Amino acid sequence: MTEKLLNHRAEGPTTAPPLILGPSLGTSYALWDKIAPELSIGHRVIRWDLPGHGGSAADLIGPGATVGDLAELVLALADSLGVERFAYAGVSLGGAVGLHLAVNHPERVSSLAVICSSAHFNGSKPWEERAERVRREGLQWLAESADARWFTPGFTVPELVRDHRDADPEAYAACCDALAAFDLRDRLDGIHVPTLLVAGREDPATPPAHLREIADAVPGAALVELPGASHLAPAQCPEAVLTALRAHLGGPAPRGMEVRREVLGDAHVDRAQARQTPFTARFQDFISRYAWGEIWTDPTLTRRERSMITLTALVAHGHYDELAMHVRAARRNGLTPEEIGAVLLQTAVYCGVPAANSAFAAAQRVLAEDEG
Repeated sequence: MTEKLLNHRAEGPTTAPPLILGPSLGTSYALWDKIAPELSIGHRVIRWDLPGHGGSAADLIGPGATVGDLAELVLALADSLGVERFAYAGVSLGGAVGLHLAVNHPERVSSLAVICSSAHFNGSKPWEERAERVRREGLQWLAESADARWFTPGFTVPELVRDHRDADPEAYAACCDALAAFDLRDRLDGIHVPTLLVAGREDPATPPAHLREIADAVPGAALVELPGASHLAPAQCPEAVLTALRAHLGGPAPRGMEVRREVLGDAHVDRAQARQTPFTARFQDFISRYAWGEIWTDPTLTRRERSMITLTALVAHGHYDELAMHVRAARRNGLTPEEIGAVLLQTAVYCGVPAANSAFAAAQRVLAEDEG
């Protein structure tokens, strides 16, 4: 019989260092949508759903569940993927899972990031009461207050609120049981992996004092406080969380992705990242590291000059779909329509009139769209 596993999504090269991302109660792995694709450039990112949330089966846990039970499910998932040792980052309940893993399975965890979480969650009674009401009434009443508990006023992420509403009440209540029983304060000094704590200064659920308590107890731990962030900081302040995680996880600065976005635009890169699969992940990594991280960052040529060279090369090889994208990039890099036309006219001499004819047609469509 095949073991039932947590629903998950894996991104990035299979040969890259593994990084497991844990969710907050009431959310799915969509909590990491604005961060995971960027982290997957240099890591094999594995994000998972809590039981009864997203695509995970509700019967993976039951009444009286513990954070340790959730941690065992994460380890079973890692084992199934052939991941022996991994970096871990988690939010709220997902962060508690990370603390448990670092204390009880230190041989499996290479580094730890605990985001908007705690070593205890204000005692058992509030969670026992919430679990009882959820089992009795369902989740609608909680989903209605999700924005106030998760975000600062005026901010929302509808997809996450929908995940909250659609979660299985019994599994949600079992997760509340786990939070009710969780308290690792007396074992924090046993964590000896590099540890980052990230607090949202506007977080009513796990305020900065909870993260400072962990930082003070874990040897060598670092603490980052994010102004303007509430409980679901990865969704509300993704760039700030991403910056903190990149510094914590180490490795070369991801300059390639930054340049790629500057030249091609966020919309194009976001679409490329969204289409990424395990099959294409290494190619996407290659593009970001080599083409954008080494060639386009070389200061010998300006970006204007690189755009002109790129347009010429694409015309020469007949890559007109790619040419359209780089006409937009050329405009972003400061070339005027007249200069782009002059480049294409040059290609008529050295690449052939038919090639230049197709290139002018492709460029004309892009320039007309921009004018519109």
